[in-house]
Amino acid sequence: MEEKILSTKIRVYSYNELTDTRKKLVELAREATRRAYAPFSKFNVGAALLLGNGEIVTGSNQENVAFPSGTCAERTTVFYASSRYPGVPFEKLAIAAWHDGDFVETPTAPCGACRQAILEYETLGGKPIEIILCGRNEVYVVEDGIKALLPLCFDKF
Repeated sequence: MEEKILSTKIRVYSYNELTDTRKKLVELAREATRRAYAPFSKFNVGAALLLGNGEIVTGSNQENVAFPSGTCAERTTVFYASSRYPGVPFEKLAIAAWHDGDFVETPTAPCGACRQAILEYETLGGKPIEIILCGRNEVYVVEDGIKALLPLCFDKF
């Protein structure tokens, strides 16, 4: 028998410790939570994506009474970025969530479907997309890309 150990390196920062670029993405992701349409879950998620050409695209979750027809903030953002800027690699993706009148205490990570969608663009870009997960007081940074949050991922065949 062989044993494999999978691990993920996550750096934990306070907002004030972030670089200016990361701070900007956190603020834009938080701002995007205000544009979420989440009348059913009451869980507003926003995302901000820095592209290789310097553009920043934001998005939010959009629910639908015909659940699960809605779309998460992360997929809204990466799908729009890919359709608006085809072939431009993704650099950094910040995600924030708002619930019960405030930003969530513990940073929220993308769901499995979003992780898989982000992986597609990470693979196309040929390099890791830094993932920035925003909590109320702490920010998690995953510099190694979405694969670090999706071990044993379904990748190219």
